This record gives sequence, C-alpha cells and structure tokens, in this order.
Amino acid sequence: MPVKKTKRWIETINPASGKIIRRFRAATRTDVEKSVEKARKAFEKWRALTPSRRGEFLQRAARLLREKKEKLGRTITLEMGKTIKEAIPEVTKCAWALEYFAENGPKFLGPEAFNTDASDSYVSFEPLGVIASIMPWNFPLWQCIRFAAPALMAGNTAIFKPSSITPQSGLALQEIFDSSETFPGTFNVVLGSSEVASYLIEAKTAAVSFTGSVPAGRSVAEQAGRHLKKIVLELGGSDPFIVLNDADIEAASTGAVAGRFINNGQSCICAKRFFVEKTVADDFLDRFVTKTKSLKVGDPMSPETDMGPMVREEALKILDQQVKGSVKMGAKLELGGERLKRKGFYYPPTILTEVKPDMPVMKEETFGPAAPVMIVKDDADAIKHANRSDFGLGGSVWGRDIRRADKIARQLATGMVTVNNIVVSDPRMPFGGIKNSGIGRELSRYGMLEFTNIKSIRLFEKSPLAYVHVE
Repeated sequence: MPVKKTKRWIETINPASGKIIRRFRAATRTDVEKSVEKARKAFEKWRALTPSRRGEFLQRAARLLREKKEKLGRTITLEMGKTIKEAIPEVTKCAWALEYFAENGPKFLGPEAFNTDASDSYVSFEPLGVIASIMPWNFPLWQCIRFAAPALMAGNTAIFKPSSITPQSGLALQEIFDSSETFPGTFNVVLGSSEVASYLIEAKTAAVSFTGSVPAGRSVAEQAGRHLKKIVLELGGSDPFIVLNDADIEAASTGAVAGRFINNGQSCICAKRFFVEKTVADDFLDRFVTKTKSLKVGDPMSPETDMGPMVREEALKILDQQVKGSVKMGAKLELGGERLKRKGFYYPPTILTEVKPDMPVMKEETFGPAAPVMIVKDDADAIKHANRSDFGLGGSVWGRDIRRADKIARQLATGMVTVNNIVVSDPRMPFGGIKNSGIGRELSRYGMLEFTNIKSIRLFEKSPLAYVHVE
C-alpha cells in the first residue's frame, strides 16, 4: 500500500526573542525506513573495523568539534537559550567524550576470561546493530554524544532524532560525523516530533536510547517492549542537595547556585530540592540568596550573562504554576517568583523557604530556575526527605566529615551521588538513575556494554564424556 505523502513542518524559535528562526520538514515513515536501511548497510562495514580503527574516526569527529566550537555553541544558544559561556563548553565536552571512548574503547571491548570446566571460557562483547536515539533539547549535542560515542565505538550504527526544538544542532552533528569520513549511514539524523520517534522504534532498529519525560519514557518502553528491543531510559530527576551541620557553608552556597541555575535551571541533574540542617540554615540561606541575587539574567549570547531564558512559553508557565501553587500552600518567596517583563521566555532565579513535602516545588520535578529550601533536624531527617521522591537520578551531600557524608550518600535512593561538589556527567563514570529516573546506564564501560551482545563462549578441546543439562 503506497505511503501517503504529506508535508509536515517543525519550527525552531529563539527563546530570547520568541521569534521563529527556521522551519524544517519532518521525516515521513518512508524517510525513517530509508535512513534505517542505510544505517543497516553501514553496520556491516562499521562493525568489521577493529575498535582501534573505529576510534580513529571518533578522534576526527572530536577534532572537528573543537575546531567549530564557537559556531556550534552559537547554534545551541540560538535554539534553546543556554548561555554562550555554557554552550561552548558543552561542545568541548562532547569532544572529550569521543576522545575518551576512542582511547578506552578497545580495552572495554576486549574479551573477558572466566575459569570454568572448559579449555577456554570468555565473554565477547559484540554490537547489536542500528540503535535509535531519541533525545531532548536541553543539552542538544551532549545528550546525543553521551549515547553515540560509546554506541558507535562498540560497533553499532546510530539514528538520532533530536528534539523538534533543536533540529539545527542535530543536523550540525550529522555534518561532523559525515566530515570525519565514517561510512555513509554510520550516523544519521531524522527530524520530527513524537510521531517520527514512533517510526524509529517500529523500524528495523536493534535498540532504543531515550531521554525525556516520564510519560514519554513509559510510552517508548511500551512500544519497544512489543518488539522486545533493548532500551536505556533517562527520565529526569528531582535531585536532593543536602547541607550538613559541619559543611563549608561558603562552598555549599556557591555549589547551590551552580547546581540549581546551570543551563537556566533546565537540567535533569540540577539540584532541585535543598535540605539544610537547622544549625547552619540561616547562614546558608543568607549566602545562597545573596549569591543568587548577583546572577545576571539577560541575552544568552552575551558572555557577561549568567542565566538566559527558559526554552519555551509553555515551560515557563508550568514552572510559574508550580511556584505560585506552592506559595498558595504556605511557601515563602525569598527571591523571584514573577515572570520578568521583557520579550522572550525569561523567569528569574527563585528561592522558596518554609516548603513542605506535598508542595509542587518539592513533589514534582521543577524544570527551571526555582529552588525550594527545607530545614531538617539531622542526618536521618535529611535522608528521609531526600528519598521521599518518585525520582532517583542524582544527589549531593556537603560536609567536612567525608566518612559521614559517604554514609549518607550510600543511603540515598539515587543512581549518582557527589560529595562536596555538584552532580555532573562524566564519560569516565556511569550515568543514570533508578525509580522514575529511568532504566540502564550511559557513559563509562557500563554504558558502552548496554548496547552490546554480551556473548558467553566456552571452548572444549575434547568433548565431555557425559552431559548434565539443568535448565
């Protein structure tokens, strides 16, 4: 039955002005299937290369990213509003990840020996095939690369569907990989919204990597499950930030500003719920408010700007409703709380106190610059409230007694914890969470092996005289 061809478009909007930048045609089901077939053909050539040879291609891509970091940074800022002084480092971080997996991939993929009754027993790590990658807008290059670097290094090929908010960033990555002289089809980009994502999952892809909201993640998991496809899901977080009574308050308050307002407050691993022990609460809050007041909100293209606009009008309204709803329930505004009167989607850095666990800013994920601060009695109280969340991505603990802080870190129901620093993604460490924060891991050797066939091989020089089969 012929596929009906219809014109569908996505628009990119500059969040600093609210104006449309460009329009792009969304992929059709036929477009997606052709892209997947191209990737399937490239897979046979790509997987046949040695890991070291694949690493050479990744190194070329890394060099191109570094060469074009200013241009790529401006594209990121234009599409989603991240400040230019954060956008350019995002590009160089992508280069670092490619270099890291190029250098370490051969070791990660080497056979792992086991001692059994066979003459030789080992595990081989083999690529799965074409991996579908469906990623959000908030880190338009990094979200893709933290999937693509390990997946490509493992011998897979990739189809990347960027957010419909950041298509130009996705197309820029396509150019990078094409220019690095990988086989045509090794890395492919298709544009569109959730409909195109659905086409990708239904197509002849081997696995799916998704980052986004919990409802969308459930939908992806359900659809992929019908085809028994491997999935890795990263679905957001509501990270606790715990300040103990022996913490360096100057460092903790500086970390609170960086941890909450980075990327205009729009990061899965932003600190989103602050728990401060009573004896240091006043000192911490005074410094936190003072330092937050000093943040310069403005044009994200200016290197002097600390915080730019939120990504879209709808996102701003959701955050504003969460803040106002919490205030209505008794929270106290220490700073911010009202949309800035200027063009674009600007919301001020906001701090709330006297918050309760059932308030929206504590119960829901706040994807924007709002920081609720709760006073807690002691370590046990902090842990109890920190774990009172459906999310379990990251968290941070601040205190001079490292053993005490480590003990608390081990009790937090999260996939990642940092002591005396904010939570950041690092290609050397696994990234991911538990509960509603997702399934599986990205980055590190663990992330690379998510998209491999972990194959057990046992070699017997002589066939055993007897066989015992136990299911």
